[in-house]
Amino acid sequence: MIYCVEDDKDIRELVMYALETNGFETKGFSDSELFWKEINNEKPQLIILDVMLPGENGIEILKKLRAQKATQDIPVMLATAKGTEYDKVVGLDSGADMYLVKPFGMLELISNVKALLRRTVKDIKPEKLKVGKLEMNIPEHTVTSDGNKIELTFKEYEVLKFFMENLGKTYSREQLIERLWKIDFMGESRTVDVHIGTLRTKLGECGKYIHTVRGVGYKMEEYI
Repeated sequence: MIYCVEDDKDIRELVMYALETNGFETKGFSDSELFWKEINNEKPQLIILDVMLPGENGIEILKKLRAQKATQDIPVMLATAKGTEYDKVVGLDSGADMYLVKPFGMLELISNVKALLRRTVKDIKPEKLKVGKLEMNIPEHTVTSDGNKIELTFKEYEVLKFFMENLGKTYSREQLIERLWKIDFMGESRTVDVHIGTLRTKLGECGKYIHTVRGVGYKMEEYI
């Protein structure tokens, strides 16, 4: 969802049309009052914000967005006829992610929207991971195997989480040490085998999801 805050109806409708024909959902607002009411109901992926608005102007809106935890990370593109270097500096210093000067073409707009989304929208990671009868609840930091809660050490949990997030991929012992123990670990690769062994034991039947790849390392797959 992309919000367009623009008091000029013709420009607002043209921007929304261009976005929608390129696969984006949009909502348009002619002033800050309507915008603030809606943003409390649904957070957009990106906001296209005019600077010269009736009442509360775009810079004031931008500063409020950046001051609130719930909205501070939403990408904002300022779209305005105020194109001097000073205006751009004020906009960017106030927290804008991009500054687009009017008049602009619709192809230019779409290109910049896509670029900004690629730069700023983060991958949303799942709160729960599931492989067969094995489940991990990340916010609660819990693991269940065939419905039974399993107690794991911190490192066992990290190893299991890594495999569940990278299902089907094979990793050598050296790669696992590098990614999970990082530079603090100065031991030998045997520690990987020890952790895999204890994990398999604790997970019971689900432990068989962790497969040994002879001569290479380990991987997790949803079969026994």
